[in-house]
Amino acid sequence: MRYDCLIIDDEKELANNTAEYFNMFDVKTAAVYSAAEANAFLSNNEPGIVLLDINLSDGSGFELCKKIRQTLNIPILFISARNTDDDKIIALNIGGDDYIEKPYSLGVLLAKVKVVLKRFASVDPDASSAAKTDFDDGYLKLDSANKTVYVMGEEKKITSIEWKLLDYLIANKNRLVTKNEIFDNVWNDRFTTDGTLNVHIRKIREAIEKDAQDPKYIVTVWKEGYKFVAPE
Repeated sequence: MRYDCLIIDDEKELANNTAEYFNMFDVKTAAVYSAAEANAFLSNNEPGIVLLDINLSDGSGFELCKKIRQTLNIPILFISARNTDDDKIIALNIGGDDYIEKPYSLGVLLAKVKVVLKRFASVDPDASSAAKTDFDDGYLKLDSANKTVYVMGEEKKITSIEWKLLDYLIANKNRLVTKNEIFDNVWNDRFTTDGTLNVHIRKIREAIEKDAQDPKYIVTVWKEGYKFVAPE
């Protein structure tokens, strides 16, 4: 069965209230309360997005995220009362698309989920502003037809949002792309934080740069945004 959203959270009352609220606004949502229940649900159902807590009664949301990522390429948003930078970095590095701190506003979270669902529904290159850029300088290659990145002929694994971000930067190469422009055109929202953007930029650099600590392709313009510098 197809669902818009799956909430995985051992705070049952919060999970149920969130699911009930989403369903009131026609976002078909189910809630489960453990990793075991999540695995059982995902074996029989397909959600469009997952909201995943870090602390589960029978395991870690981090480990569950890794397992989901092995078979599903759907957006995963972490929801957690843990608010350290380390937690956020781990969550995004293992495949999370965003990190939302508890307590959250139901209205804001619903708006965020709707935006993400809309963005990930636009996977057809003809229906999206992204995924149209072919690039090949002999070292780095983007294959827009297959949404694949190669470095020296070796395929590099990046997430869907990282593909869209890299594609957008290359489409606007050699000019400053501000953070707000990125949020509007890649995430299609203003809910995304600088921290989330910074982690995804770092992951892309680790995938494509010869030295991620001294990037040549994706250059930071301090306090403003980023620039993709195409080799001459």
